[in-house]
Amino acid sequence: MRLKISAKPLLTMACHCIGCQRMSASAYSLSAAIPSDGFEIMQGEPVIGGLHGASRHYFCPHCMSWMFTRPEGLDWFVNLRPTMLDEPGWFTPFIETWTSEKLPWATTPAVHSYEALPAFEEYEGLVAEFAETASLPT
Repeated sequence: MRLKISAKPLLTMACHCIGCQRMSASAYSLSAAIPSDGFEIMQGEPVIGGLHGASRHYFCPHCMSWMFTRPEGLDWFVNLRPTMLDEPGWFTPFIETWTSEKLPWATTPAVHSYEALPAFEEYEGLVAEFAETASLPT
């Protein structure tokens, strides 16, 4: 699989929900919300899998790593797992979600923490604040 990112992330995050813990086989999942028009699959065909619900989770057909998610009803962005890129060192989670389900020892350097998800009306401010420091993934 080869992906091309040509837009800055809208937001970066770590999710501590139990579903993400299970799907990532880790304490939390990492995501970068990439505008859909800045996300392209250059090579390969991902497969849908994971915990089934309204959102579509895409995996590498070779190694079955969780690559990205297209949340239901939010077609204007893709939640990319930044560790799928050649150089993930640019990534730092700006927010962390579902801290109500996090493992007691799990910590992140996130600037904002939420017991569940931020209220919908908070996202505009979070995106604006994050945009002040966001850079294009390499």
